Amino acid sequence: MYLQNFLLTALSIGTGVLGAPAELATRSSRTTAPAGCLTVGSGGTYSTITEALAALGSSSAAACIYLASGTYEEQITVKYSGALTFYGETVDTQTYKQNTVTITHTISSPEAGSLDKSATVNVVSNGFKMHNINVVNGYGTGAQAVALVANANKLSFFACQFLGYQDTLYAKSGTQHYANSRIEGSVDYIFGAASAWFTNCDIVSVASGYITANSREQPTDNTWYVIDDCNIKAGSGTSIGGAVYLGRPWRVLARVIYQNSRLGSLINPKGWATMAAGATPVFSEFNNSGDGSDTSARLYETPISAAVTKETVLGSDYATWI
Repeated sequence: MYLQNFLLTALSIGTGVLGAPAELATRSSRTTAPAGCLTVGSGGTYSTITEALAALGSSSAAACIYLASGTYEEQITVKYSGALTFYGETVDTQTYKQNTVTITHTISSPEAGSLDKSATVNVVSNGFKMHNINVVNGYGTGAQAVALVANANKLSFFACQFLGYQDTLYAKSGTQHYANSRIEGSVDYIFGAASAWFTNCDIVSVASGYITANSREQPTDNTWYVIDDCNIKAGSGTSIGGAVYLGRPWRVLARVIYQNSRLGSLINPKGWATMAAGATPVFSEFNNSGDGSDTSARLYETPISAAVTKETVLGSDYATWI
């Protein structure tokens, strides 16, 4: 488990609509709003997340928004200029399995006009954090349809769910950390050019396909996908033994490693597949277990002698923002 203490700087805004808690101690449940948070949903000040985001205005002070239990049928862009945290109501803050807050929207990328425009939640704010919230694009099969675009630095997602089918999680750019969460889809459902660390997550395929599609392009790009201490498995009741690949290169220098993780029988013995013409990806595995972890038949595998560190992926200051 990942116990956390959160210290947010107290703030004072002339309009009086904003505030942030001086200290939020670790607790097993969150059924009321932390002090200073704007509140959305049942018993809250705002009925929609969009209204609460608008109330933040042009401030750059630390702020937080608390979402009461419910389903919010909205498509939102988070572009606040300060450090912003979303908290979802839950009886157990340490797991996504008790989440009671869902943000959902249904549109495909072709319909919306781009990947970003199809996203249910589009984050472009540095320092954004999200706790115990489900993000869903309900489009399903047939086209790219993004649940979350994460397109900023020092983003942190804890005990969340990201649910879709094709292109569920667009870890697009910047440094990002995902913990105790569930990411679900079928085709390229973790993709983009972020430097992202996934830990203690359930990564769940609901049909045959490819888990990652990393888009690193230049040798100088710090783009990584590190999947560390995660469970790679098929969805409940899904029979896809050997039909799922760990990833394929969306761009020519894709870089992905699975380490210290449990790989289920859904993983194809070849492990990795091709996509970008002329690709020379860095695809590695280290210290994994499970029925899908045998690397003897792997293609495109890059040997590695030790696990990748958080400092390498997220920077030496990672402990100050996760």
